[in-house]
Amino acid sequence: MYRKFFKPIIDFTVALSALLILSPFLLMFVLLLAFANGGNPFFLQRRPGKNGKIFRIVKFKTMTDEKDNEGKLLPDSERLTAVGRFVRKTSVDEIPQLFNVLKGDMSLIGPRPLLPEYLPLYNERQMRRHEVRPGITGWAQVNGRNAISWNQKFEYDVWYVENLSFGLDLKILFRTFRKVLISEGINTANMATTEPYNGNN
Repeated sequence: MYRKFFKPIIDFTVALSALLILSPFLLMFVLLLAFANGGNPFFLQRRPGKNGKIFRIVKFKTMTDEKDNEGKLLPDSERLTAVGRFVRKTSVDEIPQLFNVLKGDMSLIGPRPLLPEYLPLYNERQMRRHEVRPGITGWAQVNGRNAISWNQKFEYDVWYVENLSFGLDLKILFRTFRKVLISEGINTANMATTEPYNGNN
């Protein structure tokens, strides 16, 4: 009952309320990031949602599009702006995903939506993470986020799918606030972002 009925209602209500309350704050970051990036403050990317259905996720853009002499993008660490570093450290870059929650593409809490090219790399158990809508935060995020291995993340994701409940979602929500406050697990060690997933082998 909670998974199919109450969870979507809570998602929509909380997302709409949060966007209304945070709108002045969000507008400020839209302007700051537009200036820092020299253009678009938003980052749109295709991601697989429930049952692998593709949607476009929206986040604040934390890096520029600077390229080297060969026309290739510079490393993430070199393109990450000062404003972008703060936005990422405080997880403000995730807030625009509330629009995805309003549309029904995402939930407030669930496995993080990853890249479409990872879909063929999952084993049967790992694919179970797509049995629910992806979330802005999730069980893997409050148990290590980008500081744990891919296999650990997927185990946490599947465990969440198997144990989803209102109580568990509340627990994840409170632990998320704590993680954000102490800026824990933002990146993999010595990297500006996490390393790509290359499969189980």
